[in-house]
Amino acid sequence: MAQVLEFRLPDLGEGLTEAEVVRWLVEVGDVVAIDQPVVEVETAKAMVEVPCPYAGVVTARFGEEGAELPVGAPLLTVAVGEQDAGAAGVAADDTEGSGNVLVGYGTGAPPARRRRVRPAPMASASRDTSRAVEAAGAAAAAPAANGSARTAGVPSAAHATAVAERSADGPVPVISPLVRRLARENGVDLRQLSGSGPEGLILRADVEDVLRANAARGRGAGAPAAPATAPAAGTARSSGSRVPLKGVRGAVADKLSRSRREIPDATCWVDADATELMRARAAMNAAGGQKISLLALLARICTAALARHPELNSRVDMEAREIVRLDAVHLGFAAQTERGLVVPVVRDAHTRDAESLTAEFARLTEAARAGTLTPAELTGGTFTLNNYGVFGVDGSTPIINHPEAAMLGVGRIVPKPWVHEGELAVRQVVQLSLTFDHRVCDGGTAGGFLRYVADCVEQPAVLLRTL
Repeated sequence: MAQVLEFRLPDLGEGLTEAEVVRWLVEVGDVVAIDQPVVEVETAKAMVEVPCPYAGVVTARFGEEGAELPVGAPLLTVAVGEQDAGAAGVAADDTEGSGNVLVGYGTGAPPARRRRVRPAPMASASRDTSRAVEAAGAAAAAPAANGSARTAGVPSAAHATAVAERSADGPVPVISPLVRRLARENGVDLRQLSGSGPEGLILRADVEDVLRANAARGRGAGAPAAPATAPAAGTARSSGSRVPLKGVRGAVADKLSRSRREIPDATCWVDADATELMRARAAMNAAGGQKISLLALLARICTAALARHPELNSRVDMEAREIVRLDAVHLGFAAQTERGLVVPVVRDAHTRDAESLTAEFARLTEAARAGTLTPAELTGGTFTLNNYGVFGVDGSTPIINHPEAAMLGVGRIVPKPWVHEGELAVRQVVQLSLTFDHRVCDGGTAGGFLRYVADCVEQPAVLLRTL
């Protein structure tokens, strides 16, 4: 006998608790294979494709494109044949998954817990699967009231049963914390609502319908009236637009706020004559081979400076009241993308030469722009290099990338009057700034680090001592 299995949003790792549906890769009625990507989601870390652990026919999808779903929320249901259902080894409400629900992350259950079975060809789904689809709702029920196929496929009988059997002490079919908050703030009793979503799921639109009815009649037909007291003038919503803090932008906001709360930072800066560094780079590139980027040369200078001042390649453990000095330099660099600011990390930057650094910067930058960086490529940094000169500005006081201890900022390199060898000349000048955690070192150490960086910029031959 066939079975309908529910696939839920898996644990995405890295402490992530929710994801935004970016693009569905399958439609209701499509035949899917085991581990076939079915939806593209965006987390606070990266954009990933989520593979389905079951083979069969998609009978329902949950979540509009653009909607945020918490981990554990239903993504879709799949009608599988008896053999496939046995191979999956899980019940419809089992959240352990196949062990390979999200490629590169896993779900905690090893792949050996289920036996892979090659799915039937797309053109001929098994008769058991067809019967499962019929049992689930005669090849999917009609779409929801808005006409969208993304929430279609749930039989009306299941909806009626869910509403009828809901008790005063039973669970409320709401998976979105935003919907719960909206109802709570406006005094709407969710237990009195019949949701319009799949299996009676209560959507935001259902709560808003009640609020509109309350406003028109004073008391809705199934929910208490909204609070009669008007919001104070200071808390009233303005008429301007609102941009949700979610995804990458929300994660950046949280991290920067935490950095400001926890890290007592200070900034020092110095102007440096970068003329010789630019000449050295031009000479390297004229010699043939891979072109060396300016960012790679600055990164090489950073790793040499951190070898001399390891206090800045550290983090603070306040619970143990210890400064943890790190052996490896995993160098983060700020990259502006259409999705917001991200900080990819070059692993073991202290072991790389200029060519290797150039290649890795290029690879990570391209992945950042394409939105394909993995959480592993966005975490674990020990020091950050921020080249804000690309925006045409000279200086900045950047916020430290928590839990790191320092960040080097580099402004634009522009011709300026400069005293060179006792005479006034036009030189290529850059402003360098170092923001550091004052708990890990004092100003003398920070100044020594910054002065060494400036010396290497002004006289690249200084680097030869550490090569």
